Amino acid sequence: MKRTLVALATAVAALAVPVAPAAAITKSYQPDPDHTFVGLIGFYDSGWNWQHRCTGELIAPTVVLTAGHCVDNGSGGVNAHARIWFEQNAGAKFDGIEDPVTGYPNECKDTTMCAESDHVYNYGFDNFVGLPDTHDVGIAILDKPMINLGFGHLAKAGALDSLPTAKGTQDKDFRVSGYGISYAQMKGIYPDKSKYIVTVSYRVRLQAIEQLVNTVAPYNAGYNIQLNGNGDGRGGTCSGDSGGPVFHPQDTNQIVAVTSFGKSVDCRGDGYYYRLDRQEVIDWILSKAGDDATYIAAHVV
Repeated sequence: MKRTLVALATAVAALAVPVAPAAAITKSYQPDPDHTFVGLIGFYDSGWNWQHRCTGELIAPTVVLTAGHCVDNGSGGVNAHARIWFEQNAGAKFDGIEDPVTGYPNECKDTTMCAESDHVYNYGFDNFVGLPDTHDVGIAILDKPMINLGFGHLAKAGALDSLPTAKGTQDKDFRVSGYGISYAQMKGIYPDKSKYIVTVSYRVRLQAIEQLVNTVAPYNAGYNIQLNGNGDGRGGTCSGDSGGPVFHPQDTNQIVAVTSFGKSVDCRGDGYYYRLDRQEVIDWILSKAGDDATYIAAHVV
């Protein structure tokens, strides 16, 4: 397929927009002190060399949920290691080398707010092959439990199935959370016709409300939900928000999808989010969750 999809993972160089997957909270965003279990997650190769960053969220003491394109190493496998920081301002003081407060992206300075993983799993994401069913889900199993930050919980299978036909009485608002780029704007076009994009990333946890557009159009077809952040009091996602949670109802901790991709390199228009409310996805998550599978299963509602 053509590279018209923009994945929302991003590299440390905050001013560089990646050529593939999606997202950061844009437009009418707010700080997010509410979802303390959402973290800034970085991925590394076998030598702990930095690859890129995304957003991830705890759904159990050792289980971090994220996007499949985040854990993917681009060579048919997964990244060997991950490190996740749960501070709201996880990378805010990053100076190009390291954040002196949190250690991002090189270490965990506060081990009550940061953990590492050597066990990373991919649901089967393969560069958006199979769209709309891109299998864009990933898991990182932490080397120690994180127990004081709270957890998100998975929605039951089919939780969103009634939304396309709801007659105005069903809640169409969703809340997104993440650490991605907060501003992206096309400033020009290079001679090779590539776009010159200016971006700003604060590397802090932000949240915004989006509204449902569609669940059954060709890019969705029951596998993705299509949301839009335009309008008063709403915001969208951009590079770095990939893997972040989509909550519905928007004022709960129920996770129905993870941030997956957009169709614009400057984060305009609709965003697409890979649905978790499908039994096969829930079963895969449980199969990788180890000792925490019982906890996750008990909190699927």
